[in-house]
Amino acid sequence: MLILPPSEAAEGVRPSRPIALVVGVLIFADVISAFESTMMLSALPRIIGEFRVSAVDASWTLTAFAMVAATSAAVCGRLGDIYGRRTLLILLLLGSAVGSVVSLSTGTLSGVIVGRAIQGVSGGILPLCFGIVRETVPKHRVSVAVAMVASAAMLAGASGTIVSGVLIDSFGWHYIFVFAAGVAFLAAACALLLPRSTMTVGAVRVDWPGALLFAPAITLCLLGVTNAARWTWGDARTLGSIAAGVAVFALWGWREVRIESPLINVRLFRDRKQGLALLANCLLSAGVFGSTGLAMQLMMQSPTNAPVGLGMSATAAGTAVFCISIIGFLLSPFSGRLSARFGARLPLAIGSAVGVGSAVALALLHDTVAQMVCAVIVLNVALVFMLTSLPNFVVEGVAPEHTSEVTGVHAVARTAFSGVGSAVATLLLSLSVVSGTQFSTEHAYNNVFLLVGGTSAVGLLIALFIRGRGGENPSRRAAPVSALAAEASE
Repeated sequence: MLILPPSEAAEGVRPSRPIALVVGVLIFADVISAFESTMMLSALPRIIGEFRVSAVDASWTLTAFAMVAATSAAVCGRLGDIYGRRTLLILLLLGSAVGSVVSLSTGTLSGVIVGRAIQGVSGGILPLCFGIVRETVPKHRVSVAVAMVASAAMLAGASGTIVSGVLIDSFGWHYIFVFAAGVAFLAAACALLLPRSTMTVGAVRVDWPGALLFAPAITLCLLGVTNAARWTWGDARTLGSIAAGVAVFALWGWREVRIESPLINVRLFRDRKQGLALLANCLLSAGVFGSTGLAMQLMMQSPTNAPVGLGMSATAAGTAVFCISIIGFLLSPFSGRLSARFGARLPLAIGSAVGVGSAVALALLHDTVAQMVCAVIVLNVALVFMLTSLPNFVVEGVAPEHTSEVTGVHAVARTAFSGVGSAVATLLLSLSVVSGTQFSTEHAYNNVFLLVGGTSAVGLLIALFIRGRGGENPSRRAAPVSALAAEASE
């Protein structure tokens, strides 16, 4: 396949499609993936009642999606770098639509779970979108476009519970899948408007054995993490799943550094900037991304007679979060411009610093709805700067033909460590409850906010340790993987 010459890739001669069209289509595709990740939350009570199953059984509609989505983010990012991102993007959108049809047509819980697992292939959409931005948008606008695509995921995730709630109340939970299938087919049709991929790594041998090792590794780890809240961290199933996953990961990593064309070139993360950016992603995912969503919804929806509670309905709480997320989305171009001018380390530092402030705000401002709205606004500002800075680190330091591969690793890390953060937050909230009730004490919530503030503070330190003012290094953009690996190992 044709590799775009570095000079053309860097400067981006006149785009073959309007930039607004390209970015709009990619945001639409990204919205599909983010929506599908949250759309089942509102449907769980109806599924439990209709199929007469336990909450544990019904939660597999979430777990199955998450496990496949994490694997898809890494594997499909690499495949897109090899075979062309537009083609694979269309295939993932069609696969997502097929998953909705399967969930809708079987009439059994197992069928819904299988369909949700197929839907999980949409987890690979976001890394592909970043790669398409980089190969189709002129260099001076890449950072802003990447920031807008990244922040769209936050906005779409917040809208998932609202849209699904309206569909459930008006028509029934089955129509969630009707809606999801329809928009996925529409997004696939729109993706045909994107220019064909020309920036690929060329004809290389796909590391299928690496894929076969990576899939069970991430599945076992996520299985243990996502079920830790109900199994407990000391349960043999939790520890066994995580230990087995780590062991398979170790075997996979040992193999990947020894082959010429790995599924994921882990040598890329020996580079100081890329390694620190990934570390920051892991910490912030466990803190701000993973733990605040649960605590925030509990604070909003718990009754007013609880130690912390505003008595809001699920719809009101979801609508409030969605409206506030719009503010974050509108800030994303500003974050992108900062990345373009000063480097991604500045937005990461700003987001981490505001993350510390959001922890303080959530701890102090939760007695009234107005106070809570102010605290959540601060939180969303932190989230948007963090979310938009991380993919721009990849833009700054990784060759264009490896963009989807590396951003896929970041997506996997965010999924896995968000699960860890959610499980830890659940544990912290369960350690201190009002006697005779299920309501967590204010002290328990403060422990969660301490986790958020602590991880954000470490994220700020990491940002300060990242060297470089920003802007892409032209020599790095064109450098082959082998040369980059040799440089990083010196």
